[in-house]
Amino acid sequence: MEGSSQTPTNEDLASVSKNATKKEAAKQEKLRRRQEQEALAASASSLAVDEEDRLAANYGDVPLKDIQSKRVEDVSRPTKVGALTNALENCSVWIRGRAQTIRAVGKNISFVVLREREFTVQCVVTVQPDTVSRQMVKYVSGLSRESIIDVEGLVSVPSVEIKGTTQQVEVQVRKLYCVTKAVVLPINIEDAARSDAEIEKALQAGEKLVRVNQDTRLNNRSLDLRTPANLGIFRIQSQVGTIFRQFLLSEDFFEIHTPKINPGSSEGGAAVFRLDYKGQPACLAQSPQLHKQMAICGDFGRVFEIGGVFRDEDSHTHRHLCEFTGLDVEMEIYWHYSEVMDIVDRLFVTIFDTLNETCQKELEAVGRQYPFEPLKYLPETLRLTFKEGVQMLKDVGVEVDPMGDLNTEAERKLGQLVLEKYGTEFYILHRYPLAVRPFYTMPCHDNPAYSNSFDVFIRGEEIISGSQRVHVPELLEERAQACGIDLKTISAYLDAFRYAAPPHGGFGAGLERVVMLFCGLNNIRKTSLFPRDPLRLAP
Repeated sequence: MEGSSQTPTNEDLASVSKNATKKEAAKQEKLRRRQEQEALAASASSLAVDEEDRLAANYGDVPLKDIQSKRVEDVSRPTKVGALTNALENCSVWIRGRAQTIRAVGKNISFVVLREREFTVQCVVTVQPDTVSRQMVKYVSGLSRESIIDVEGLVSVPSVEIKGTTQQVEVQVRKLYCVTKAVVLPINIEDAARSDAEIEKALQAGEKLVRVNQDTRLNNRSLDLRTPANLGIFRIQSQVGTIFRQFLLSEDFFEIHTPKINPGSSEGGAAVFRLDYKGQPACLAQSPQLHKQMAICGDFGRVFEIGGVFRDEDSHTHRHLCEFTGLDVEMEIYWHYSEVMDIVDRLFVTIFDTLNETCQKELEAVGRQYPFEPLKYLPETLRLTFKEGVQMLKDVGVEVDPMGDLNTEAERKLGQLVLEKYGTEFYILHRYPLAVRPFYTMPCHDNPAYSNSFDVFIRGEEIISGSQRVHVPELLEERAQACGIDLKTISAYLDAFRYAAPPHGGFGAGLERVVMLFCGLNNIRKTSLFPRDPLRLAP
């Protein structure tokens, strides 16, 4: 019927009502869920703030005032990283060192390798309800490498080997503080510690590793010194000085300290640093030679000195420095200069034996970066005359001036020949031509063209010069004039002999060169803490 409408049934009305109810219920459920999520988010946010506030004391930068010697009564000391072993499992420790590497794994965990000198340990920073927050993990992940940090935590023993650390335990961190922040590093310690062999192996595998050259190392010496090899080198060097001193003290020597500013040259020649000393010409000591002899004239009997030596040599070789540490000895003798060589023999064999016995870890550290063969030496040091050495060279076709000095190539060749024939890399060559020795050297009794002198070699390189000294003033003057030395500049030295001096002799060695050659290193700058050569005055 036109214009008519169908009246809805009760069933239709019930269906509409049911749909509306469902929509409303769904709307309410959606609203409830949204409100619940907002409440959870608000709760989580509130919890995070509470957690941050609650755990903030467990990490952060140490205020300067706290490390300005604030607490004189606090005598506690951190545990040494090298002492962290399985025996300390589950023990709480405090350690201090440098953040060598930092590696974040997501937001909840970060690994820090802490280094204290040559020892390293892995520290694990994991989110924990009562100790470590996400904010702490984030703080740790943002630390700069080589910063000095304090870590408190529990020692744990992992079930697998930890690669890349010296200690095979971990520290589960509870607290971590930055004592001193480091700026961006000009060189990485891992790069500076890398061996040439490792770099070459990586190149063959198609990987390029950073090679830190010598000038870069020396320009950033305080960083370069942190490598395990350098720590080993300078601990070995310290031991050489200690053994040198202890041995000589046991042999009735005593230590003296001679002036380093002199009115004239002690060795002759032009290799002296000249300076103005209150209006008077002066120079830095080339050696303690003249003054240690004057001490013998003063009846000191047997003396030694460990001190600075200065040579204005325009030399850029691998074994010369303008400043080095001298190991000097002077002693009365009774009959023969072999008495001095006897001391050299026993002294250096003692040094070598003791280093091999007490510095194994240091030698291993040096060897990892700079591989070398242990020094070959005899219990009783080989002695050859200069003539015998020259003949050995001639026998293999090496021509040398029999009345001149040996050049570097001849010395190395002779070292090779001695090793092949006698099985030693440490030996004494004595009775040198007088013309190549300093003015204070005693001529031989049977042939004045030769002298009562000697050099000592390690691995084909000279480390020691020594001799019997001239103790007669007239002969001293004659020899000094022949060597072009102005007698006025050594007048006090000459006068000391006019009152009768005992027969005596001695020797001098360079500490840096001894360590360089014992460790088979290729450059003396590696064994000088802050080298001084013709091109370097800093750092």
